[in-house]
Amino acid sequence: MANSYKYMEQPIKDINQLIEHYDNLKKEHKLDLSSDQDLSIAIMNLVSIEEHFFFSGAKTGKTEYYDLINEVREMRKALLGKIIKEYEGEVWCISKHLLAASYRLMEVGTKALGRGKKDEAYELFGKAYNLYSLFWGLNMKIIGTDDVKKIDSEAVNKHDQEPQGFMGKLGALVKKAIDCCIE
Repeated sequence: MANSYKYMEQPIKDINQLIEHYDNLKKEHKLDLSSDQDLSIAIMNLVSIEEHFFFSGAKTGKTEYYDLINEVREMRKALLGKIIKEYEGEVWCISKHLLAASYRLMEVGTKALGRGKKDEAYELFGKAYNLYSLFWGLNMKIIGTDDVKKIDSEAVNKHDQEPQGFMGKLGALVKKAIDCCIE
């Protein structure tokens, strides 16, 4: 599989290039971004369920919770395979962790919102979306793993006011692609 993974020769610089790239992916791989976006949210929840089974097993000492982890994991792997058709190296695992981290930041942001800490919640929601955008950037082949290494460590810094640079551009492109492609 690693040899069949192709990145674009030139980075995508505007929405028209992104939409053209997306249209080509749809033709080649029968990609349905609106359904895949829903599926990615389901996968996030499956990762969370795996975590809950782990902690329930640890807290209660009941091994049947641990046994359920594998069933959920197999379902998650099968569903992730519907989105990630081709990958190289660690992209599969990176993708899983990007979705998991995005989900966790959404959860923590929602709790902060519930405690009346709106600014903190909004920051966390922004960071969750940045990670989610990175997931799509990798899996729509907008970026490669070399590009991930170039992301400024400040891109997900707690004190960021607005995403800028690479993450900001990526988030804006993915948002526009998803908005343009939902039917």
